[in-house]
Amino acid sequence: MRTRAQPRKPVAQRRAAAAAPAARGRRRVRAEPEAPVAAADTVQPVAVTAVRMVAVEEGLYALRIGEIGGDAAAVSGMQVPAAQVSAPFAEDGSGPEIVASFPRRGPWLGREGGTVIIRSSAGGGHVIVTAYGQADQPAIPLSLDLQRLDAPAPMAQDQRGAVRGISGGGSLAPQGQGREVPTEILLHIERAGDRLFPGRGWVGALGRKLRIEAFSIRPLEAITPGDIELKGFLPRGGETQWVQGGLLCGTRGRRLPLTGFAVRLASHLSRRFDVVYQGSFFFEGISAPQRNGQPCRAAAADDPLEAINIRIVERAPDTENAPAAD
Repeated sequence: MRTRAQPRKPVAQRRAAAAAPAARGRRRVRAEPEAPVAAADTVQPVAVTAVRMVAVEEGLYALRIGEIGGDAAAVSGMQVPAAQVSAPFAEDGSGPEIVASFPRRGPWLGREGGTVIIRSSAGGGHVIVTAYGQADQPAIPLSLDLQRLDAPAPMAQDQRGAVRGISGGGSLAPQGQGREVPTEILLHIERAGDRLFPGRGWVGALGRKLRIEAFSIRPLEAITPGDIELKGFLPRGGETQWVQGGLLCGTRGRRLPLTGFAVRLASHLSRRFDVVYQGSFFFEGISAPQRNGQPCRAAAADDPLEAINIRIVERAPDTENAPAAD
């Protein structure tokens, strides 16, 4: 007996019917609500404990900030007391520039204070020192000492053309000195090799922490290279012999940095000229001025030298003679 064939369902309906039992047997899982995000830690306030504005004229300066008063603490991850040195925005872009800092890099100084090197263009400007402490910290005094590092332009103050001293004991232009003898300075700097500089102001990698391994100085007039002598100080208490100007004092390619230096003139010139010099060191920063053969070194042992400033200045007739170092 023939039966009539059932009409076939469309393919889509057959697939849906086959999937229905599986869907009925599958348990529907409700999504768990996400845990609420924990609120961020409340930012603790800090207090501005001191603000000082310092005026600088055109030139290169070292601004020393003494130890910053206040109780030590960590406020929202920031160690206080601390200080920031900044230069206000100048629309013409000619404001002072902070080119280096010691012992830390950047404009921030810790409780121990430090030194920042400031370059100011024509017209001068201001820098601002701001100290921070805990929220309940009262106002504190700031100890600041601004010293000019480069020599000013000669001023025709009298018939001798004397150059007046700069206010601040760290200047290399002592009052009563005459004209400066022009020089050339050769430095051997790590990763840079030999570099020749005109001997005006600071030479080297000031604030960049590139070690000077050797140096030489050559007067361009009034004094012969043989009339000037150089000495270099090395790590672990080493030092070179006195070397004549024009010859390299130190080492090349041995990764042996200078940790100090000294310069002196021949004895027959000691009544006519002074040689005055400073060094910039990795950790101590700018040293005090030395002269006439005195060692120029950092207080800490083996602190590498990164820049030097050497001047040979003619004595004024009435200047008292200073003995040269042995």
